[in-house]
This record gives sequence, C-alpha cells and structure tokens, in this order.
Amino acid sequence: MKDIKEILKERILILDGAMGTMLQRYKFQEADFRGERFKDWKHPLQGNNDLLSLTQPEAIAAIHRKYFAAGADIVETNTFSSTTIAMADYYMEDLVYELNYESARIAKMVADEFTKKEPNKPRFVAGSIGPTNKTASMSPDVNDPGYRAISFDELRIAYKLQVEALLDGGSDLLLVETIFDTLNAKAALFAIEEVKEERNIDVPIMVSGTITDASGRTLSGQTAEAFLISISHIPILSVGFNCALGASQLVPHLEVLATKSEHAVSAHPNAGLPNAFGEYDESPDQMAEQIREYVEKGLINIVGGCCGTTPEHITAIAKLVENFAPRQF
Repeated sequence: MKDIKEILKERILILDGAMGTMLQRYKFQEADFRGERFKDWKHPLQGNNDLLSLTQPEAIAAIHRKYFAAGADIVETNTFSSTTIAMADYYMEDLVYELNYESARIAKMVADEFTKKEPNKPRFVAGSIGPTNKTASMSPDVNDPGYRAISFDELRIAYKLQVEALLDGGSDLLLVETIFDTLNAKAALFAIEEVKEERNIDVPIMVSGTITDASGRTLSGQTAEAFLISISHIPILSVGFNCALGASQLVPHLEVLATKSEHAVSAHPNAGLPNAFGEYDESPDQMAEQIREYVEKGLINIVGGCCGTTPEHITAIAKLVENFAPRQF
C-alpha cells in the first residue's frame, strides 16, 4: 500500500466527518446502547457512543462506509472517549481494550473493502484519541489553583492502553485530537512513543488542537504558535485544528501553522457554530465554500469535518479540493 506520506505530497487527503452526528440519526435508546450483553448493567449507558462498537457494530460499519463512499481517504475509529478515565463515567474501565480493538477492527475491515475496490485510492484508519474529561494543567477548583484532577502519569498509563488496542485492531495512524490542554496531549504522545519503542514500529501521528473561542487560544491558554512549539519535539505526520469553531473562524490559526510548521497541516472544523439548540445549520455547500479559502491560500494537506458534518459535507469538500494542490512542506 502506498505510504501516506507520499500521497500527502501529491494531493489533499480527505478525513471523515462526525460520528456522533451520524449516530443521532439512528435515535438509539437505552436498550439499543445496552444490547443483549449489557442489558443488566447497573448504570445508565445511553450516550456512551463508543460502546456502540460492541452493541451496534453494523451501524458503526455503515457510517464508515458512508464516509468512504463520500470521498474520505481516512476514517476515525469510534474511540473518542475510549480511555479508562472517560469510561469511568459508565463504570466500564475494564472494557477499554476491547472497545478500542473492536472499533479499530470494524474501521479497518471497511477500509480494506474500499481499498480492494479502488487499489489506486488506498483507505486509511486513524485511531481516534480524545482529550479525556479531565485536564492535567488546570485546577477544576477555583478555590484551590494547585489541585489537579489527574496526573500526567495517570494519563500516560490510560493512553498507553488505548494506543496498544488501537494498533492491535488495525489502525494505520493515530490521531490525538480535540486537544484543549497540551499537557494531556503530551501524555498521549509520550505513551505513543513508549509503544513505538517497545514494539519497534513506526506509526504516523496526527495531532489536532482546538481553539475554544474568539480569543484564538486553547482552553489551557496557548496560541496556535505556542501549541505548535509545545508538540514539535515529537515526530509527527501532521498538526492541525478541529472542533469548537466553524471553517472560516479557523483560517487565521491555520495560517500560523502553515507558515511555521514543517509538518502536514490538517483541519476538520465544525459545520459552523451551534445554534440555540446546540445544532449545526451549515449546509455542505456553505461549508465547502468557506474551505475554498484554505485551498486557495495553500494552507492544508488534510481536511474533513467535526461536529455537525455528514457524508454530504464530506462529498462537497472532496469535490472542491480535488482541483487544488496540497500545501508544500
């Protein structure tokens, strides 16, 4: 299979859209999340989307197929919250290895189907590594600024288990995404390097931060350039931003990365900003029109969608970018 680094030099690669947005279309209820296996679980499970890889695997595979059919080169595994830290909310810490393994296996199975049909357009699986629901560099208690809800070491251990399972399940690359606290990301990257060393393997790593508001900073206070500097000691494939903002709001931050980074640059923005009901109204054409600025300015190498995006959004983006050359790096 052609190396992803080579392909990045030739064309802009397409990442998939939102998993959660697509799962909402199924209107799964508590019983659907539980399936037969977890029907007697003592705690509520509705909302645990990652669990659906075990209880509704056909739905997860169908969503991956839709994104590949829409033009995606890379799909993300359904593992955004699959760490012992995040799964503690559902008392499912012991399932973490299986969740990651099965999610990667499902995505890889679908990727292989498409690669077999179109060998000239290999499809890749990115193991999705989310930020967890705890932050290592800030206190959740305003009265105790020195308090931390989690330590670097606890994060490293949790991420290591996730990384091992994602690779065992067949992930081609790893995506540390929606980073709001760079210290959390460093723990994930440290864990990845540990696994690479232990297994004597090399695996491409995508890193994607999130600018949380109009201040142009991450939640832990870093500008785009500061974020880039903080993770530049790790050998990575790409650096970028996702979530929080719509496509047009990301432009100035992508310009910083495109100018300063030696790596590929990625972007998977939301379908605009959420409305009063927390829903995303931006149509595929509206979003693609904003992404036109990315490619006309030569800012990106990888592009996809985050919250509110669907296969229709990915189709519109893929059609737009096929006429543009990737950013040179």
